Amino acid sequence: MSEQTSEKGLFAKIEEKVQVTHIGGVAFILMLLLLVAVLGLNAMPKNMGGALFALVILGGVFFFVGNNTPILKSYLGGGSALAVVAGSAFTAMGLVPHSAVANIKTFISDNNFLEFYIVALICSAILKMDRDLLLKSAVRFLPVAFGAMIIAFIVTSLVGMGLGYDFKHAALYISFPMMAGGIGAGIVPLSASYAGALHQSAGDILNQLFPAVVIANLLAIIGSSLLVKFTTKSKMNGQGELLKATDGMEIKKTTLPEINNRQLMNGMMVALSFYMMGNVLYHFVPKINAFAFMILLVILAKGFNLVPKFYEESAAMFGNMITYATTPALLAGIGLALVDMNKLLQTVTWQLVLCSFVSVITIGIAGGFLGKLFGLYPVESAIAGGMINNSMGGTGNVAVLSASNRMGLIAFAQMGNRIGGAIILILGGLLITIL
Repeated sequence: MSEQTSEKGLFAKIEEKVQVTHIGGVAFILMLLLLVAVLGLNAMPKNMGGALFALVILGGVFFFVGNNTPILKSYLGGGSALAVVAGSAFTAMGLVPHSAVANIKTFISDNNFLEFYIVALICSAILKMDRDLLLKSAVRFLPVAFGAMIIAFIVTSLVGMGLGYDFKHAALYISFPMMAGGIGAGIVPLSASYAGALHQSAGDILNQLFPAVVIANLLAIIGSSLLVKFTTKSKMNGQGELLKATDGMEIKKTTLPEINNRQLMNGMMVALSFYMMGNVLYHFVPKINAFAFMILLVILAKGFNLVPKFYEESAAMFGNMITYATTPALLAGIGLALVDMNKLLQTVTWQLVLCSFVSVITIGIAGGFLGKLFGLYPVESAIAGGMINNSMGGTGNVAVLSASNRMGLIAFAQMGNRIGGAIILILGGLLITIL
Protein backbone atom coordinates (compact mmCIF):
# COMPACT_ATOMS: atom_id res chain seq x y z
CA MET A 1 0.00 0.00 0.00
CA SER A 2 1.35 3.46 -0.88
CA GLU A 3 2.01 6.30 1.55
CA GLN A 4 -0.67 8.29 -0.20
CA THR A 5 -3.31 5.67 0.55
CA SER A 6 -2.14 5.03 4.09
CA GLU A 7 -2.52 8.68 5.04
CA LYS A 8 -6.18 9.04 4.05
CA GLY A 9 -7.24 8.48 7.64
CA LEU A 10 -4.90 11.21 8.84
CA PHE A 11 -6.22 13.71 6.30
CA ALA A 12 -9.79 12.88 7.36
CA LYS A 13 -8.88 13.72 10.96
CA ILE A 14 -7.15 16.91 9.88
CA GLU A 15 -10.25 17.88 7.91
CA GLU A 16 -12.36 17.47 11.03
CA LYS A 17 -10.04 19.60 13.18
CA VAL A 18 -8.68 22.21 10.74
CA GLN A 19 -11.60 23.87 9.00
CA VAL A 20 -9.61 26.40 6.97
CA THR A 21 -9.82 25.89 3.23
CA HIS A 22 -13.12 23.98 3.23
CA ILE A 23 -15.24 26.16 5.50
CA GLY A 24 -18.83 24.95 5.18
CA GLY A 25 -21.73 26.50 3.25
CA VAL A 26 -23.35 29.52 4.84
CA ALA A 27 -20.26 30.50 6.87
CA PHE A 28 -18.10 30.54 3.74
CA ILE A 29 -20.62 32.67 1.81
CA LEU A 30 -20.79 35.18 4.66
CA MET A 31 -16.98 35.36 4.78
CA LEU A 32 -16.85 35.81 0.98
CA LEU A 33 -19.31 38.73 1.23
CA LEU A 34 -17.20 40.19 4.02
CA LEU A 35 -14.09 39.92 1.83
CA VAL A 36 -15.88 41.71 -1.03
CA ALA A 37 -16.82 44.50 1.38
CA VAL A 38 -13.30 44.77 2.79
CA LEU A 39 -11.73 44.91 -0.70
CA GLY A 40 -14.40 47.30 -2.01
CA LEU A 41 -13.75 49.71 0.85
CA ASN A 42 -10.00 49.17 0.55
CA ALA A 43 -10.06 48.37 4.26
CA MET A 44 -7.99 45.19 4.32
CA PRO A 45 -5.38 45.35 7.12
CA LYS A 46 -1.86 45.57 5.75
CA ASN A 47 -0.61 42.59 7.74
CA MET A 48 -0.56 38.80 7.81
CA GLY A 49 -4.16 38.60 9.06
CA GLY A 50 -5.50 40.58 6.11
CA ALA A 51 -3.45 38.61 3.58
CA LEU A 52 -4.45 35.23 5.02
CA PHE A 53 -8.15 36.11 5.15
CA ALA A 54 -8.16 37.14 1.49
CA LEU A 55 -6.06 34.19 0.31
CA VAL A 56 -7.97 31.48 2.16
CA ILE A 57 -11.32 32.74 0.83
CA LEU A 58 -10.13 33.31 -2.75
CA GLY A 59 -8.14 30.07 -2.78
CA GLY A 60 -11.20 28.20 -1.59
CA VAL A 61 -13.33 29.72 -4.37
CA PHE A 62 -10.76 28.98 -7.09
CA PHE A 63 -10.23 25.40 -5.95
CA PHE A 64 -13.97 24.74 -5.63
CA VAL A 65 -14.64 26.03 -9.15
CA GLY A 66 -11.58 24.36 -10.68
CA ASN A 67 -12.19 20.99 -9.05
CA ASN A 68 -15.92 20.93 -9.85
CA THR A 69 -16.00 22.25 -13.43
CA PRO A 70 -15.73 19.27 -15.85
CA ILE A 71 -13.28 20.62 -18.44
CA LEU A 72 -11.14 22.48 -15.90
CA LYS A 73 -11.06 19.47 -13.58
CA SER A 74 -10.30 16.88 -16.22
CA TYR A 75 -8.00 18.63 -18.69
CA LEU A 76 -6.74 22.00 -17.46
CA GLY A 77 -5.17 21.31 -14.08
CA GLY A 78 -8.25 21.84 -11.89
CA GLY A 79 -8.12 24.15 -8.90
CA SER A 80 -4.32 24.39 -8.85
CA ALA A 81 -4.09 25.88 -12.34
CA LEU A 82 -7.20 28.03 -11.92
CA ALA A 83 -5.89 29.55 -8.69
CA VAL A 84 -2.74 30.78 -10.45
CA VAL A 85 -4.42 31.94 -13.67
CA ALA A 86 -7.56 33.44 -12.11
CA GLY A 87 -5.55 35.11 -9.36
CA SER A 88 -3.30 36.75 -11.93
CA ALA A 89 -6.32 37.78 -14.02
CA PHE A 90 -8.01 39.34 -10.96
CA THR A 91 -4.94 41.51 -10.41
CA ALA A 92 -4.64 42.43 -14.10
CA MET A 93 -8.31 43.50 -14.27
CA GLY A 94 -8.04 45.52 -11.07
CA LEU A 95 -10.59 43.40 -9.18
CA VAL A 96 -8.28 43.35 -6.17
CA PRO A 97 -6.98 46.75 -4.95
CA HIS A 98 -3.29 47.44 -5.47
CA SER A 99 -2.72 47.87 -1.74
CA ALA A 100 -4.19 44.42 -1.08
CA VAL A 101 -2.02 42.85 -3.78
CA ALA A 102 1.07 44.56 -2.33
CA ASN A 103 0.20 43.21 1.13
CA ILE A 104 -0.26 39.69 -0.26
CA LYS A 105 3.06 39.91 -2.10
CA THR A 106 4.79 40.98 1.11
CA PHE A 107 3.28 38.03 2.97
CA ILE A 108 4.01 35.42 0.27
CA SER A 109 7.38 36.63 -0.96
CA ASP A 110 9.03 39.24 1.27
CA ASN A 111 7.97 37.63 4.56
CA ASN A 112 8.52 34.28 2.86
CA PHE A 113 5.43 32.30 3.78
CA LEU A 114 6.29 30.34 0.64
CA GLU A 115 9.60 29.20 2.14
CA PHE A 116 7.88 28.25 5.40
CA TYR A 117 5.43 26.11 3.41
CA ILE A 118 8.19 24.39 1.43
CA VAL A 119 10.30 23.76 4.54
CA ALA A 120 7.36 21.97 6.17
CA LEU A 121 6.77 19.85 3.06
CA ILE A 122 10.40 18.89 2.54
CA CYS A 123 10.89 17.65 6.10
CA SER A 124 7.56 15.84 6.06
CA ALA A 125 8.21 14.15 2.72
CA ILE A 126 11.71 12.93 3.63
CA LEU A 127 11.27 11.97 7.27
CA LYS A 128 8.13 9.91 6.67
CA MET A 129 9.75 7.87 3.88
CA ASP A 130 11.21 4.43 4.42
CA ARG A 131 14.98 4.87 4.93
CA ASP A 132 16.12 2.35 2.30
CA LEU A 133 13.57 3.64 -0.18
CA LEU A 134 14.77 7.23 0.28
CA LEU A 135 18.45 6.43 -0.23
CA LYS A 136 17.84 4.30 -3.31
CA SER A 137 15.47 6.87 -4.80
CA ALA A 138 17.85 9.81 -4.29
CA VAL A 139 20.78 8.05 -5.95
CA ARG A 140 18.71 7.21 -9.04
CA PHE A 141 16.75 10.44 -9.24
CA LEU A 142 19.47 13.03 -9.91
CA PRO A 143 20.86 11.38 -13.08
CA VAL A 144 17.29 11.19 -14.39
CA ALA A 145 16.60 14.87 -13.69
CA PHE A 146 19.89 16.08 -15.20
CA GLY A 147 19.56 13.81 -18.23
CA ALA A 148 16.01 15.05 -18.91
CA MET A 149 17.18 18.67 -18.69
CA ILE A 150 19.98 18.09 -21.20
CA ILE A 151 17.64 16.41 -23.69
CA ALA A 152 15.01 19.14 -23.31
CA PHE A 153 17.64 21.87 -23.81
CA ILE A 154 18.86 20.34 -27.07
CA VAL A 155 15.39 19.63 -28.51
CA THR A 156 13.88 22.99 -27.51
CA SER A 157 16.83 24.96 -28.88
CA LEU A 158 16.66 23.11 -32.21
CA VAL A 159 12.90 23.63 -32.47
CA GLY A 160 13.43 27.31 -31.68
CA MET A 161 15.88 27.54 -34.57
CA GLY A 162 13.29 25.91 -36.82
CA LEU A 163 10.75 28.57 -35.80
CA GLY A 164 13.02 31.46 -36.73
CA TYR A 165 15.06 32.09 -33.60
CA ASP A 166 18.82 31.80 -33.80
CA PHE A 167 20.46 29.19 -31.58
CA LYS A 168 21.76 31.78 -29.10
CA HIS A 169 18.32 33.25 -28.47
CA ALA A 170 16.56 29.89 -28.26
CA ALA A 171 19.14 28.55 -25.82
CA LEU A 172 19.73 31.61 -23.64
CA TYR A 173 16.30 33.24 -23.59
CA ILE A 174 13.95 30.25 -23.81
CA SER A 175 15.57 26.95 -22.76
CA PHE A 176 17.74 28.23 -19.90
CA PRO A 177 15.10 30.42 -18.19
CA MET A 178 12.64 27.53 -18.07
CA MET A 179 15.18 25.33 -16.27
CA ALA A 180 16.93 27.96 -14.12
CA GLY A 181 15.03 27.07 -10.95
CA GLY A 182 12.36 29.75 -10.87
CA ILE A 183 12.34 33.53 -10.54
CA GLY A 184 14.08 34.74 -7.37
CA ALA A 185 16.76 32.04 -7.42
CA GLY A 186 16.63 31.52 -11.19
CA ILE A 187 16.01 34.16 -13.84
CA VAL A 188 16.84 37.11 -11.55
CA PRO A 189 20.50 36.09 -11.10
CA LEU A 190 20.51 34.80 -14.70
CA SER A 191 19.41 38.23 -15.98
CA ALA A 192 22.12 39.89 -13.89
CA SER A 193 24.70 37.57 -15.43
CA TYR A 194 23.46 38.35 -18.95
CA ALA A 195 23.37 42.09 -18.21
CA GLY A 196 27.00 42.11 -17.08
CA ALA A 197 28.16 40.37 -20.25
CA LEU A 198 25.98 42.42 -22.63
CA HIS A 199 26.27 45.78 -20.80
CA GLN A 200 22.47 46.10 -20.75
CA SER A 201 19.84 46.68 -18.08
CA ALA A 202 19.12 43.59 -16.00
CA GLY A 203 15.46 44.70 -15.79
CA ASP A 204 15.08 44.72 -19.59
CA ILE A 205 16.61 41.26 -19.85
CA LEU A 206 14.43 39.96 -17.00
CA ASN A 207 11.32 41.03 -18.94
CA GLN A 208 12.53 38.87 -21.84
CA LEU A 209 13.14 35.82 -19.63
CA PHE A 210 9.94 36.01 -17.58
CA PRO A 211 7.34 34.88 -20.20
CA ALA A 212 9.09 31.57 -20.97
CA VAL A 213 9.12 30.65 -17.27
CA VAL A 214 5.44 31.41 -16.67
CA ILE A 215 4.15 29.76 -19.85
CA ALA A 216 6.21 26.62 -19.26
CA ASN A 217 4.98 26.46 -15.66
CA LEU A 218 1.31 26.67 -16.70
CA LEU A 219 1.84 23.97 -19.32
CA ALA A 220 3.63 21.78 -16.76
CA ILE A 221 0.67 22.11 -14.37
CA ILE A 222 -1.75 21.00 -17.08
CA GLY A 223 0.62 18.31 -18.42
CA SER A 224 1.24 16.69 -15.03
CA SER A 225 -2.49 16.65 -14.28
CA LEU A 226 -3.31 15.00 -17.63
CA LEU A 227 -0.48 12.49 -17.26
CA VAL A 228 -1.84 11.26 -13.93
CA LYS A 229 -5.42 11.25 -15.19
CA PHE A 230 -4.69 9.08 -18.22
CA THR A 231 -2.36 6.63 -16.44
CA THR A 232 -4.38 6.01 -13.27
CA LYS A 233 -4.63 2.25 -13.83
CA SER A 234 -1.31 1.85 -15.63
CA LYS A 235 1.64 -0.04 -14.19
CA MET A 236 3.74 3.03 -15.05
CA ASN A 237 1.91 4.98 -12.34
CA GLY A 238 3.41 4.51 -8.88
CA GLN A 239 0.40 6.19 -7.18
CA GLY A 240 2.77 8.68 -5.55
CA GLU A 241 5.73 6.32 -5.04
CA LEU A 242 8.90 7.14 -7.00
CA LEU A 243 10.96 3.94 -6.69
CA LYS A 244 9.68 0.60 -7.94
CA ALA A 245 9.73 -2.28 -5.48
CA THR A 246 12.14 -4.86 -6.90
CA ASP A 247 14.23 -7.80 -5.73
CA GLY A 248 11.99 -8.54 -2.79
CA MET A 249 11.98 -4.91 -1.62
CA GLU A 250 9.06 -4.12 0.65
CA ILE A 251 7.68 -0.60 0.72
CA LYS A 252 6.61 -0.09 4.31
CA LYS A 253 3.33 1.59 5.08
CA THR A 254 3.61 4.86 7.01
CA THR A 255 1.00 5.11 9.74
CA LEU A 256 0.97 8.32 11.77
CA PRO A 257 -0.71 8.65 15.17
CA GLU A 258 -3.84 10.74 15.70
CA ILE A 259 -3.14 14.42 15.15
CA ASN A 260 -2.37 16.32 18.34
CA ASN A 261 -1.24 19.82 19.24
CA ARG A 262 1.97 18.74 20.97
CA GLN A 263 3.30 16.90 17.94
CA LEU A 264 2.27 19.68 15.56
CA MET A 265 4.39 22.15 17.52
CA ASN A 266 7.30 19.69 17.73
CA GLY A 267 7.01 19.02 14.01
CA MET A 268 7.20 22.72 13.18
CA MET A 269 10.32 23.13 15.28
CA VAL A 270 12.00 20.07 13.71
CA ALA A 271 11.34 21.48 10.23
CA LEU A 272 12.54 24.98 11.17
CA SER A 273 15.65 23.55 12.85
CA PHE A 274 16.73 21.85 9.62
CA TYR A 275 15.96 25.11 7.79
CA MET A 276 18.19 27.05 10.20
CA MET A 277 21.03 24.53 9.77
CA GLY A 278 20.73 24.90 6.00
CA ASN A 279 21.01 28.66 6.33
CA VAL A 280 24.08 28.35 8.57
CA LEU A 281 25.84 26.29 5.89
CA TYR A 282 24.63 28.75 3.23
CA HIS A 283 26.27 31.54 5.26
CA PHE A 284 29.65 29.84 4.83
CA VAL A 285 29.08 28.59 1.26
CA PRO A 286 26.76 31.17 -0.37
CA LYS A 287 27.12 29.71 -3.85
CA ILE A 288 24.95 26.73 -2.84
CA ASN A 289 21.28 27.37 -2.12
CA ALA A 290 20.14 27.01 1.51
CA PHE A 291 17.39 24.60 0.42
CA ALA A 292 19.97 22.34 -1.20
CA PHE A 293 21.85 22.18 2.11
CA MET A 294 18.63 21.57 3.99
CA ILE A 295 17.58 18.68 1.75
CA LEU A 296 21.03 17.10 2.12
CA LEU A 297 20.90 17.44 5.91
CA VAL A 298 17.43 15.88 6.19
CA ILE A 299 18.46 12.99 3.92
CA LEU A 300 21.61 12.39 5.99
CA ALA A 301 19.63 12.55 9.22
CA LYS A 302 17.14 10.03 7.87
CA GLY A 303 19.85 7.83 6.38
CA PHE A 304 21.76 7.59 9.67
CA ASN A 305 18.59 7.35 11.81
CA LEU A 306 19.52 10.51 13.73
CA VAL A 307 15.93 11.69 14.28
CA PRO A 308 13.85 9.76 16.87
CA LYS A 309 10.60 8.28 15.58
CA PHE A 310 8.47 10.65 17.67
CA TYR A 311 10.01 13.69 15.97
CA GLU A 312 9.84 12.09 12.52
CA GLU A 313 6.12 11.54 13.05
CA SER A 314 5.74 15.09 14.34
CA ALA A 315 7.41 16.61 11.27
CA ALA A 316 5.30 14.45 8.93
CA MET A 317 2.11 15.40 10.79
CA PHE A 318 2.95 19.11 10.64
CA GLY A 319 3.77 18.95 6.90
CA ASN A 320 0.49 17.18 6.16
CA MET A 321 -1.47 19.81 8.10
CA ILE A 322 0.25 22.68 6.28
CA THR A 323 -0.39 21.05 2.90
CA TYR A 324 -4.08 20.54 3.56
CA ALA A 325 -4.71 23.88 5.22
CA THR A 326 -2.82 26.34 3.05
CA THR A 327 -2.19 24.99 -0.48
CA PRO A 328 -5.21 26.71 -2.12
CA ALA A 329 -4.37 29.97 -0.32
CA LEU A 330 -0.72 29.82 -1.37
CA LEU A 331 -1.50 29.16 -5.03
CA ALA A 332 -4.04 31.99 -5.07
CA GLY A 333 -1.32 34.25 -3.65
CA ILE A 334 1.13 33.17 -6.32
CA GLY A 335 -1.37 34.14 -9.01
CA LEU A 336 -2.40 37.43 -7.39
CA ALA A 337 1.06 38.70 -6.51
CA LEU A 338 3.77 36.89 -8.46
CA VAL A 339 2.42 36.27 -11.98
CA ASP A 340 2.08 39.47 -14.03
CA MET A 341 -0.62 38.69 -16.59
CA ASN A 342 -0.33 42.08 -18.34
CA LYS A 343 3.40 41.69 -18.86
CA LEU A 344 2.91 38.12 -20.02
CA LEU A 345 0.27 39.00 -22.63
CA GLN A 346 2.37 41.89 -23.97
CA THR A 347 5.43 39.77 -24.70
CA VAL A 348 4.04 36.31 -25.55
CA THR A 349 4.29 35.00 -29.12
CA TRP A 350 3.02 31.80 -30.69
CA GLN A 351 6.62 30.72 -31.30
CA LEU A 352 7.40 31.09 -27.61
CA VAL A 353 4.28 29.13 -26.63
CA LEU A 354 5.22 26.35 -29.04
CA CYS A 355 8.80 26.21 -27.75
CA SER A 356 7.50 26.04 -24.18
CA PHE A 357 5.10 23.26 -25.15
CA VAL A 358 7.91 21.31 -26.81
CA SER A 359 10.12 21.75 -23.75
CA VAL A 360 7.48 20.50 -21.29
CA ILE A 361 6.58 17.51 -23.47
CA THR A 362 10.23 16.65 -24.12
CA ILE A 363 11.41 16.94 -20.54
CA GLY A 364 8.40 14.91 -19.38
CA ILE A 365 9.00 12.09 -21.88
CA ALA A 366 12.74 12.11 -21.20
CA GLY A 367 12.17 12.07 -17.44
CA GLY A 368 9.75 9.16 -17.72
CA PHE A 369 11.95 7.13 -20.07
CA LEU A 370 15.14 7.68 -18.06
CA GLY A 371 13.23 7.00 -14.86
CA LYS A 372 12.14 3.63 -16.20
CA LEU A 373 15.76 2.79 -17.05
CA PHE A 374 16.83 3.69 -13.51
CA GLY A 375 14.09 1.67 -11.83
CA LEU A 376 11.68 4.54 -11.07
CA TYR A 377 7.99 4.73 -11.88
CA PRO A 378 7.77 6.60 -15.23
CA VAL A 379 4.80 8.78 -14.26
CA GLU A 380 6.36 10.04 -11.02
CA SER A 381 9.74 10.37 -12.72
CA ALA A 382 8.23 12.34 -15.61
CA ILE A 383 6.69 14.77 -13.13
CA ALA A 384 9.36 15.13 -10.42
CA GLY A 385 12.41 14.58 -12.64
CA GLY A 386 10.96 16.17 -15.78
CA MET A 387 8.10 18.65 -15.87
CA ILE A 388 8.92 20.09 -12.46
CA ASN A 389 12.15 21.47 -13.96
CA ASN A 390 10.08 23.63 -16.30
CA SER A 391 8.53 25.56 -13.42
CA MET A 392 8.83 28.73 -11.35
CA GLY A 393 10.96 27.08 -8.68
CA GLY A 394 9.29 26.60 -5.30
CA THR A 395 6.01 28.20 -6.40
CA GLY A 396 5.90 26.12 -9.55
CA ASN A 397 6.77 22.92 -7.71
CA VAL A 398 3.81 23.38 -5.39
CA ALA A 399 1.43 24.08 -8.29
CA VAL A 400 2.60 21.15 -10.44
CA LEU A 401 2.60 18.65 -7.58
CA SER A 402 -0.75 19.88 -6.30
CA ALA A 403 -2.33 19.48 -9.74
CA SER A 404 -0.96 15.93 -10.07
CA ASN A 405 -1.63 15.00 -6.41
CA ARG A 406 2.04 14.19 -5.87
CA MET A 407 2.97 16.47 -2.95
CA GLY A 408 5.01 13.63 -1.43
CA LEU A 409 7.61 14.23 -4.15
CA ILE A 410 8.35 17.81 -3.05
CA ALA A 411 11.82 16.93 -1.73
CA PHE A 412 12.88 15.43 -5.06
CA ALA A 413 11.34 18.35 -6.95
CA GLN A 414 13.31 20.84 -4.86
CA MET A 415 16.46 18.76 -5.24
CA GLY A 416 16.26 18.81 -9.03
CA ASN A 417 15.27 22.50 -9.13
CA ARG A 418 17.98 23.79 -6.84
CA ILE A 419 20.91 21.72 -8.02
CA GLY A 420 19.89 21.75 -11.69
CA GLY A 421 19.09 25.46 -11.53
CA ALA A 422 22.51 26.22 -10.09
CA ILE A 423 24.15 24.35 -12.98
CA ILE A 424 22.03 26.33 -15.48
CA LEU A 425 23.13 29.64 -13.90
CA ILE A 426 26.78 28.65 -14.27
CA LEU A 427 26.34 27.50 -17.88
CA GLY A 428 24.29 30.59 -18.74
CA GLY A 429 27.03 32.88 -17.46
CA LEU A 430 29.64 30.99 -19.50
CA LEU A 431 27.61 30.78 -22.73
CA ILE A 432 26.50 34.44 -22.75
CA THR A 433 30.18 35.43 -22.52
CA ILE A 434 31.28 33.02 -25.26
CA LEU A 435 28.36 33.52 -27.67
